[in-house]
Amino acid sequence: MRSIYLTGFMGAGKTSIGHALGKKLGLAVYDTDSLIEEKAEESISVFFEKYGEAEFRRLEEEVLQSLPVTGSVIMTGGGIIKKANNISWMKEKGLMVFLYCDMEVVLQRLENDIARPLIQQKSKEEIMAIFSERLPLYKKAHIMMDTSSLGIHEAAEELAVAIKSWHSGQH
Repeated sequence: MRSIYLTGFMGAGKTSIGHALGKKLGLAVYDTDSLIEEKAEESISVFFEKYGEAEFRRLEEEVLQSLPVTGSVIMTGGGIIKKANNISWMKEKGLMVFLYCDMEVVLQRLENDIARPLIQQKSKEEIMAIFSERLPLYKKAHIMMDTSSLGIHEAAEELAVAIKSWHSGQH
């Protein structure tokens, strides 16, 4: 099975759903943000502050392309789709999935999250503007799934069905 790349805005459930999906399908699970932190030997927020977004996106692309293209669930950072190369890579090498989540739900989930450098000290309107800017890029995914009202295991179950259907119909 080709690798499954989970994309979506921060707070959409990529990490939680990714782990549940990997367990359900018996696939290895990778989190690009965790791997970036390992490689950089510091948190993403510290890395961002020291080197800026451009250098972070370069490292993110490098990590993405170092991961297996088969037998994996790969959870990506919310902005990975900002580089066209990353979208092309995920679509060509695997199955790109967009986990959509209603912005009101996202904002509730992120309310006390201090680990995300792009939303610290940003207003609700600024966060929504980032989401709106990225939405057309997320929509390039093979599969879109709304996680707004789903629990982790329910989302993983529905996604597993959609993935199996896509694989049998497409490849």
